[in-house]
Amino acid sequence: MTSCIKTLGGKKHFQTMSIDDQSDSEYFSSDPVQYRKRLDAQFYETPCEELAMSLLGKVLVRRLDDGTVVRGRIVETESYLGHEDAASISYKGKVTPRNEPVFMKPGTAFVYMTYGMYHCFNISSKGDGASVFLRSIEPLDNLNTMAYLRKQFKKSTKTVIANKDLCNGPAKLCISFAIDIKSCNKQDLTSWDGMWVEEDENSKLIDTIVCSPRIGIKCEKMWQDKFLRYYIRDNPCVSKIEKTKMNELKYSQIENIK
Repeated sequence: MTSCIKTLGGKKHFQTMSIDDQSDSEYFSSDPVQYRKRLDAQFYETPCEELAMSLLGKVLVRRLDDGTVVRGRIVETESYLGHEDAASISYKGKVTPRNEPVFMKPGTAFVYMTYGMYHCFNISSKGDGASVFLRSIEPLDNLNTMAYLRKQFKKSTKTVIANKDLCNGPAKLCISFAIDIKSCNKQDLTSWDGMWVEEDENSKLIDTIVCSPRIGIKCEKMWQDKFLRYYIRDNPCVSKIEKTKMNELKYSQIENIK
């Protein structure tokens, strides 16, 4: 176990983190992660399914109000295709104040609430009302800050959260990255200095992508069964491993992936 003093909001907080969790997987490496450029508008100007796969392995970056920067690798996404997709918030082209960001330029953040208390985060793509839903992230930088934010949300300082569990779900990643409607919704990820996505120079994670049905979808069965969820095989931070309804794709053989 390691301990540290973290200052947030002008107050000092004692935090404990287990480094044992990191040794279980090659993905938690002590080597410094090398980052490249922020993804630009051209990257996001991509059909939804292609963008969902292309985002795997890229690094989400969030600069908090106190200047702290947290980073994590995107390891699980879902495609929501817009007008034709019965599971999409923009099904049949319906535009509301809530779903307006998915009709904005590709690369726009769409943040919304579910169950009246949890935030979820999508990125708009090419296509009328289409967007990519971020399901899970592998934490890379400032894990102590992520753990602090998770504990503050749960109003508990006793629980020790394993590193792989910090962002392994859509609500968890929003809490760990302080992603909410007020600060992040409708922001342009190609230009806003509060959040963006970067390339990763040393990414060696992606060999195989698993495709499976999306999780928790309640709509026409045809759309429930479509393989529109994607994740990096064998990554410990994926929210749920599919064992039956799935296909595997070699990353290097996928056409049009960026």
